[in-house]
Amino acid sequence: MRLTATLLLPLLVLTTAAARAEEARPGFDQCLTGLQSLAEERGVPATARDALKDVSPDPAVLPATKTQAEFVRPVWDYIDASVTPEKIATGQAKLAEWAEVLGRIEAAYGVNRHVLVAFWGVESGYGTVLDDPKIVRPVIPALATLACQDGSRATFWRDELLGALTILGQGDADRDRMTGSWAGAMGHTQFMPSAYLKHAVDFDGDGKRDIWRSVPDALASTANFLKSHSWRSGEGWGQEVVLPDGFDYRLADETTERTFSEWAALGLKPAGAKAFPDGAERRATLVVPVGMRGPAFLLEPNFKVILRYNTALAYALTVAHLSDRLAGGAAFARDWPRGDRMLTNDERTDLQTRLEALGHPTGGTDGKVGPKTRAAIRAFQSAHGLVPDGYAEVGLLEKVRAASPAP
Repeated sequence: MRLTATLLLPLLVLTTAAARAEEARPGFDQCLTGLQSLAEERGVPATARDALKDVSPDPAVLPATKTQAEFVRPVWDYIDASVTPEKIATGQAKLAEWAEVLGRIEAAYGVNRHVLVAFWGVESGYGTVLDDPKIVRPVIPALATLACQDGSRATFWRDELLGALTILGQGDADRDRMTGSWAGAMGHTQFMPSAYLKHAVDFDGDGKRDIWRSVPDALASTANFLKSHSWRSGEGWGQEVVLPDGFDYRLADETTERTFSEWAALGLKPAGAKAFPDGAERRATLVVPVGMRGPAFLLEPNFKVILRYNTALAYALTVAHLSDRLAGGAAFARDWPRGDRMLTNDERTDLQTRLEALGHPTGGTDGKVGPKTRAAIRAFQSAHGLVPDGYAEVGLLEKVRAASPAP
């Protein structure tokens, strides 16, 4: 649900993509006809369905599906790009500027203002990208391109396109206003059309749910989204921790919850000045995003709610860390292994394919390293006498390749 990948693609790539889009035009037109019929079946008004007339494929969209930053960049690069001194200072200024509105949103939805402003900063640079034609684009052509040409997720994109048409039909936005990312994510906090229809609110009382031009509507809509996904008022997202020497990394499985007191009994300590929360019922899971050589985190249930906004761990950590910095918190105590070379998409896919063949299910071979792939890595590492920290890196891939049967 966000502007995840820059659309400033090389001219050669765009030219090639445009040529391919033109070659596929007959099939695209046929697809549009089917989408118009489906929109009519679902009750989308004719005035909104007209938005599909004369739509052309957007040649920048399909290449962007392969370059989502939170999945292809090292986690530290992704965090560093959003948690900058400038972003922190601007966010703190926004907190002051919108203090009264944020207070009312907190009272209505129970979501911490620093978290909301962090979403705003990560998603759209506090709204600065919304008027940049090099980044934002018309939503209807973008989603039509994806619905008709991205076969792997065509149903998802089709439903989002129909959602966008529904928004037009309801009158909350017109075609000129309905701009967003290559993926159709819209407004200050980058709502997908389906999320808009379920969670957008008119917080400023002008009769429209305007997430493009109304900061109160956008921030309150985000708070409503988080609350609807069980945000726990008064609790944080988690915190960085220090692990003891000789720690059993199999405990960092991203799924097993323990109380903070239980984690403390296993030797974990807060990494900074922030103490563990009081209360016997506060629970968290342990995650080490880049294994034993990087920072470790105890993640509370609210972190899972952030992941509902965007499933990438790098994204959720960025929002969480920026929220802390906006509140005056410190940088991470432990640095990342910045000298490491990240695996390419092909290498990650190869790693998943080989782990599957070795009997360690990864949940798919899409090149995206998520909890299931990290669990498969830990299983492989345990079986081969390695530290089971779940980190997908070049040395691990070499060991997995060496253990794979000959073709």
